[in-house]
Amino acid sequence: MKILIINGPNLNKLGTRETDIYGNQNFEHYLEDLKKEFEGVELMYFQSNHEGEIIDQLHDTESMDGVVMNPAGFSHTSVAIMDAMAAIDTPVIEVHISNVYAREEFRQKMVTARNSKGVISGLGLDGYRLAIHNFLKGN
Repeated sequence: MKILIINGPNLNKLGTRETDIYGNQNFEHYLEDLKKEFEGVELMYFQSNHEGEIIDQLHDTESMDGVVMNPAGFSHTSVAIMDAMAAIDTPVIEVHISNVYAREEFRQKMVTARNSKGVISGLGLDGYRLAIHNFLKGN
């Protein structure tokens, strides 16, 4: 099984950015933990602060079994990423580290969610692990 993890803008600052909301672990360290836990799964990772690069990655997922994506701030604004998700056959599970429904009102509307297989929000980095488990279960 091949799964691509895509992280959007500012998630390259995990571990140092707003640690009261996002925790103090950087994603690269967490990714190593995921690779150990899911040894039989080929996990690939991409992070970008640029909308077009995320769209290009989504367009190039035909060989993937699934995408775990945290579009971050783009989840609230990017019709282009939403359309890219609709244009591919690869299922996408959207993950948000914080509980977006307990935050500012503008964060509670996610345009990308409509084209996601499901959304995991508020479970910290563990949301990525849960998304991978869902793909492994074949749901």
